Amino acid sequence: MTVTQNESPTVVADDGVRLWAARSGIGDPLVLCHGGPGLWDYFEDLAELLADLTPVVRWDQRGCGRSEREVAGPWTLDRFVADLDAVRRHFGLERIRLLGHSWGAQLALSYALAHPERVSALVYVAGTGIGPDCDWHPAFLANLLARLGEQPERLARWRELDDRPVRSDDEDRESAVLQWSAEFQDQERAPARAERMADPWLGINHECGRALNQERRRSWGTPELYDACRALDLPVLILDGARDIRPRCAVDSLESALPRVRRVILPDAGHMVWTDDPKGFREAVGPATA
Repeated sequence: MTVTQNESPTVVADDGVRLWAARSGIGDPLVLCHGGPGLWDYFEDLAELLADLTPVVRWDQRGCGRSEREVAGPWTLDRFVADLDAVRRHFGLERIRLLGHSWGAQLALSYALAHPERVSALVYVAGTGIGPDCDWHPAFLANLLARLGEQPERLARWRELDDRPVRSDDEDRESAVLQWSAEFQDQERAPARAERMADPWLGINHECGRALNQERRRSWGTPELYDACRALDLPVLILDGARDIRPRCAVDSLESALPRVRRVILPDAGHMVWTDDPKGFREAVGPATA
């Protein structure tokens, strides 16, 4: 994958914080928003999968991955929306096509709601809808334990690490890889695929993750959010894996609110949709990259 050489890999946000970003290919890119919160861009394989369809812009969110790590926030959705707008400006894009995955789907949707005139299309992948956490989080935890429990020693080790108030960096990585292994439908290949996500290991920003998850619990599921989605006049693709351990019914709230929406559910995919079903993912996303 070739990064355009005449553009700096450093985006400077409006408050001076430096964000890592990279653009591949030539032409109108698809801007990718990774999940977390508190993680880093893990879209190298996705960018390669779509390389003949569209160039992409990848970036690490504030305080995460290769972006400036010496920052202490603010860890708010509004701040992350502003950072995404800085990425747009940096690459000279008047309007952007957005793809967000997991927490990144929430970020991409929030950007589109804040700046609809700056978005031409939105691909919402494996998100959790616009309802409150009670719509999906209890079922997610139950499904996570069940998936990990298919190998009892894996579940026991994950519980042991999760119960520790303080973990070393190596233990943090091990815990993440164990949990990420539950996100793939193909459980035989899941450990290797989870290891790939952790290589290189750039360290989870837990403070960032806690703050943004708390904000979502306070503010998501409001009548104002539903009304804003009903007024969003741009094409949206909702793309799900039916075997995601987050219940897909939670996303019905978003689908029913949007006026211009297409939804594709891939029956043999989990949370990492493009890894579990690359062919189905390409076929679904292709029209949104045209």
